Amino acid sequence: MVILKQRSEIDKIRASNAIVAEVLVALKEKVKEGITTRQLDRLSEELVLKKGAKPAFKGYRGYPFSLCASVNDEIIHGLPSERVLVDGDIIGLDFGACYKGYYGDAALTVPVGTISPEAVRLLQATEESLVLAIREARVGNRLGDISAAVQGHVETAGFSVVRDFVGHGIGRNLHEEPQIPNYGVQGRGIKLKAGMVLAIEPMVNVGSYKIKMRPDGWTAVTADGKLSAHFEHTIAITENGPEILSRLQ
Repeated sequence: MVILKQRSEIDKIRASNAIVAEVLVALKEKVKEGITTRQLDRLSEELVLKKGAKPAFKGYRGYPFSLCASVNDEIIHGLPSERVLVDGDIIGLDFGACYKGYYGDAALTVPVGTISPEAVRLLQATEESLVLAIREARVGNRLGDISAAVQGHVETAGFSVVRDFVGHGIGRNLHEEPQIPNYGVQGRGIKLKAGMVLAIEPMVNVGSYKIKMRPDGWTAVTADGKLSAHFEHTIAITENGPEILSRLQ
């Protein structure tokens, strides 16, 4: 069941997402050659706790860290470690916070130093697909309009959308209905209504959309070993159009 939020609840979700955005901006500034993903994780936890919030992912279904740090062919749920970032890497930073009982969730993929032209195109196409998807999050549209916007842009750019993982509703719970695939048919699916709060998150691969799981049980990687990128915003559907609650400042 999709839970429609009152304006007061959206305000609380916005406050949580403001913390998420602040953490992601700080992490982006720290991404450079020589830093480890574990250092980024520790920084994310330190920052969110200072804000009086809790890391949303740590302990969720047993996840052991505050940050998901996915490098190169890692799609999502990359486990922070002593892995050192090197010039040419890309790293997906996915972070969530819980503040006063409401959740925020957002992600971005960041270049390390100078990345390949292909990686530049991948990041650009993935972020653009998120922008286009958000534009479709309007009262009276269908869920498939969001999904089709991602798929159409990504595939036109020559890339593929991951099908095993999806976006989701969010509010008092980190994951709520509806699920939001990054592929679909325009005009299909449930009708979008004011009060829906959605975490839209394109996950895009250079090669095949197929994935495989690492033995750690968390990290999803591309089956062909090619690069993957991930961008995410939490948005609210209002009578005046979509509002990005996790906008990076």
